[in-house]
Amino acid sequence: MKLEITDAQVHIWAASTPERPWPDRHAPHRPVPITAEGLLAEMAEAGVDRAILVPPSWEGERNDVCLAAAQKYPDRFAVMGRLDPESPASRDMIADWRKEPGQLGLRFTFHRPSLQPLLTEGKADWLWPLAERAGVPIMMTCPFKIMHIADEIAQKHPGLKLVIDHLGLLPGTRDEAAFAEFDKLLALAKRPNVAVKASALPCYTNSPWPFTSMHSQIRQAFDAFGPQRMFWGTDLSRLPCTYKQGVELFTQELDWLKGEDLAWVMGRGLRQWLGWT
Repeated sequence: MKLEITDAQVHIWAASTPERPWPDRHAPHRPVPITAEGLLAEMAEAGVDRAILVPPSWEGERNDVCLAAAQKYPDRFAVMGRLDPESPASRDMIADWRKEPGQLGLRFTFHRPSLQPLLTEGKADWLWPLAERAGVPIMMTCPFKIMHIADEIAQKHPGLKLVIDHLGLLPGTRDEAAFAEFDKLLALAKRPNVAVKASALPCYTNSPWPFTSMHSQIRQAFDAFGPQRMFWGTDLSRLPCTYKQGVELFTQELDWLKGEDLAWVMGRGLRQWLGWT
């Protein structure tokens, strides 16, 4: 049986124009936008069947490009969308969030210092009970130093499905420095409503393909969370290797990851967690 592969995180976007301007934030991962059709071509070459589309932060809190792609190619794409947690209007959007075709959940980035007060000062506390009640899963970046807050959220809201992005690793860190407090992520495995994305991992090492310096940490995450709560992904637009190599890191280079365990990690677990049938 063919291994059905689902990428847990890919960005697509449109260019900034006067009609659709970007906010003044930061530069995109690539100078030329990745379109839905361009992504499908890259997926075909790499052997990837489906992808979760995550609207990139440089476009602002908008989901239009990703939702249009998911609605045009519903068997290939689904969306973990964005909203502004500090906008009062956002509170009225949660109950019906998953009713939008292609929309499976929410994704937040809490790794930037300017955004961490959403967690550390409780500014996003309104979100967790509403998402739990509405069955809206949440993906989020969360630095190790404030991982205890994610643990508290998971404990207080056992019906809320949380996914920690990129194994908790921070942009700009590599190898030993990147994994310095990895035990704080592994401790979250005790919460059955927490999963992890083993995504963008080649971005966090200076070692060449096949990135052997981080194989042991991948195994630690797998042993802690199990095959049904560790989801493979690439964050393709900033990947320092080919898409195919991003796939083969898991499908060929980890000799302990095989059979049903491989099928769960490479997409089955993600699709089940998010309810993407």
